[in-house]
Amino acid sequence: MKKSSTIFLQIIIVLIGIGTVALLLWEPHLEGRNAHATPFQIYFNDPFLAYVYAASIAFFIALYQTFKLLGYIGQNKVFSQPAVNALRTIKYCAIILSGLIVAAGIYIRIFHAKDDDPAGFLALCMVTTFISIVVATVAGVFEKTLQSAVDIKSENDLTV
Repeated sequence: MKKSSTIFLQIIIVLIGIGTVALLLWEPHLEGRNAHATPFQIYFNDPFLAYVYAASIAFFIALYQTFKLLGYIGQNKVFSQPAVNALRTIKYCAIILSGLIVAAGIYIRIFHAKDDDPAGFLALCMVTTFISIVVATVAGVFEKTLQSAVDIKSENDLTV
């Protein structure tokens, strides 16, 4: 892969990270119950918002590992153990994220206000859980394939 292509993809990953941080900070101000709330009330009196911020750590770790993996690809070190480790971390982060999203959906389904309809939120939970599972599956398949290639490469290096 050309170095310019990997740099372009790394820039896209950074932009996704910046956009996600902006959304995490901006979205709570749009909620109807926060219309006249102070920033302290918005960010420190909502336990679900704290849960979302804590759960987003797995997303940002996966983004960072993707950035590193693209760096390995740009340096022609794709068939190396650090690349396999990056894919493994991405897989685990996606699994953790899907579990946390399911837990958030269950929490909202059980504890939502009676006059509120959680259908939209639950639909988003299902879609993002599906995406996380797909990412975990793809990362797992790539990890196994890449690990096999690294093992073959190390065996060939030992016989030479």
